[in-house]
Amino acid sequence: MVLKNFTSRIFNLVILSLLALSVTAQDVDVEAGKTLFRNNCASCHNKDMKSKMTGPALGGVQDRWADYPQEDLYSWIRNSQALINEGHPKANELWAEWKPTIMNNFPTLSDADIANLLGYIDGVYTGTIGGKPADAVATTQTKVEKPDNTWLYFGIFGILAILAIVLARIIANLDYLTKTKEGEEPPARKTLQEILTSKSVVSFAIFALVVIGGYFTVGKAIDLGRQQDYAPEQPIKFSHATHAGLNKIDCNYCHDGARRSKHSVIPAANTCMNCHKAIKKGSTYGTAEISKIFASVGFNPNTDAYINGYENWPKDSIERVFKKWIADNQVADNGTVDELAMNKEWNGIVESLTGPEDPNIAGPIEWVRIHNLPDHVYFNHSQHVTVGKIECQQCHGAVEEMEVVQQYAPLSMGWCINCHRQTEVKFAENEYYENYFEKYHEEIKEGTRSGVTVEDIGGLGCQKCHY
Repeated sequence: MVLKNFTSRIFNLVILSLLALSVTAQDVDVEAGKTLFRNNCASCHNKDMKSKMTGPALGGVQDRWADYPQEDLYSWIRNSQALINEGHPKANELWAEWKPTIMNNFPTLSDADIANLLGYIDGVYTGTIGGKPADAVATTQTKVEKPDNTWLYFGIFGILAILAIVLARIIANLDYLTKTKEGEEPPARKTLQEILTSKSVVSFAIFALVVIGGYFTVGKAIDLGRQQDYAPEQPIKFSHATHAGLNKIDCNYCHDGARRSKHSVIPAANTCMNCHKAIKKGSTYGTAEISKIFASVGFNPNTDAYINGYENWPKDSIERVFKKWIADNQVADNGTVDELAMNKEWNGIVESLTGPEDPNIAGPIEWVRIHNLPDHVYFNHSQHVTVGKIECQQCHGAVEEMEVVQQYAPLSMGWCINCHRQTEVKFAENEYYENYFEKYHEEIKEGTRSGVTVEDIGGLGCQKCHY
């Protein structure tokens, strides 16, 4: 019996190894696997495939399932709870380790999808698939602080004004000396006050005021609505450094609109709950900030269940639920209840989720908008993220390092135009550009052209960004 099990295990390992090699060499689409991972798995599993997160590290998963047929692993990925209920030993082993965290179901994944996903996971785990491409790092625009030369211009203008007055006095004196020398009656010499109030000087002053006033008016009008470095306080202290940096959650998981629509979208609270139904205490603020999510959606952390009819609950009932939650955690952490701290945390929930126009705790979280383009500007996230394959950091900076998100780029017209002039179109393995400007493809193949910028394919046309 032992020999039979050993032989069976060796046979399965050989078959899986051969299958993996065969699929990797021929059928696995790593890019498709990467997309599947980012859109389905990255919220719970670490992107390095080696570290645990909400779920286990995925690296080496095929080896860990080598004692069982490949179909079992595929069934586990599609519906883990069904396999657990069937009494599968490996499924129950994982459930015993990770419960009560339930893995999402993915019934629509085909065998080819799962093969692509596993191929990508194995590539990252073994190091055959690296990190961010070099060109993505190279094209990231560096934020340059521009000096303010306003006072320099004022100084130059003042010097020129003084020189003009001095020259006027010199010319008047020379005219007086010339006419005196020639025996003519010299004109009456004008005083400085008469010169400054003369028609020519007044006309010049009015002209200068119009030019200077117009310059500053246009400058301020151009800057209207721009808010580079704007970093407002949000109703919930959400740390991108923790989520996108430490836990490496992909930007497109939360802002899933960025890859498929014009808007990147602000994630709804149910996206937060995908993780925080299991993770109920934060690393920095404990229960204080995560409880605000629970209070907004009506999730009772004491019972791990959503509250029926929550939108109609009175404030005092909600208060009892969350004060109990706060108190129980204080006892668990310190052995005592701090009434002052408990009331402060509850007041923080109320302050963050209510306002003069909306006194109800239940309801959407009112995040403060940071990036806001004028209404006459058209910008499509999917066109840049999915088609252009632009990294989020190129426009938004190193968000994965920001505790409080700020507007990184000026988002000005000139900034966008310069990007279109400098950024090369990524033709390689990009279906969108397969039949786009065939002559450019030929020139690149022949070596007569090193690349094609967005400007070359019409990216500076006014109608591209303005309706």
